[in-house]
Amino acid sequence: MSHTLFDLTGKTALVTGASHGLGMAMAKGLASAGATIVFNDLDSERVKQALEDYKASGIEAHGYVFDVTDEEAVKLQVATIESEVAPIDILINNAGIIKRVPMLDMAVSDFRQVIDIDLVGPFIMGRAVAASMVRRGKGGKIINMCSMMSELGRNSVSAYAAAKGGLKMLTRNMATEWAKYGIQANGIGPGYFATSQTAPIRVGGHPFNEFIIHRTPAGRWGNPDELQGAAIFLASAASDFVNGHVLYVDGGILATIGKPSNEE
Repeated sequence: MSHTLFDLTGKTALVTGASHGLGMAMAKGLASAGATIVFNDLDSERVKQALEDYKASGIEAHGYVFDVTDEEAVKLQVATIESEVAPIDILINNAGIIKRVPMLDMAVSDFRQVIDIDLVGPFIMGRAVAASMVRRGKGGKIINMCSMMSELGRNSVSAYAAAKGGLKMLTRNMATEWAKYGIQANGIGPGYFATSQTAPIRVGGHPFNEFIIHRTPAGRWGNPDELQGAAIFLASAASDFVNGHVLYVDGGILATIGKPSNEE
């Protein structure tokens, strides 16, 4: 029997970019706790395919096509979701991109695009959903997908690290300004997970695969389903006095400086 603190029955969760990958994994976790799932994508075909994927898992999700960086579209779609489905109780700002380009070679337009999607997008989405939460007076949960790059730098991901570092502080400011309305704003910082996107670099013998396994105290990549517990916790009553926190789900990477290459 599930604990009532983690019960999301009657709650509606909007998970941006949850047509695949970690976003879909978290959305399925919220659904398993009783939440109604709404998601978006830029591409109508991906939304259509995702709806079939959710249905195959026994989940009747609701998919919408819109751009999280388009303020007017976001306002319109949030209103449409609340009219067609239900008021949004939980928002997970998951949509994002990364461009792996050294700073000396990176075009300013590419840098701005990453910042726009990964940082400005959550601001636009958060503000639109929070405004509705404030009007209803019943509080709510906002979860921003941060990253280990909210804490650490890494070669070739300057724009992503800048955006995710900013998102950590945006999360804290959401918590600061909106706590009085009963809204908790927190973040999840995933480590390295085994997804279709990382499949090419997880093959045996690939240098990055060996690096991650060696660098992670758990000694492996994460399973996407291992993000579900963090998402359910931060979306539920169990976290009602947790605010402005980033929960890192990284197998212990941020806890350690690492180990020498000759150490088992």
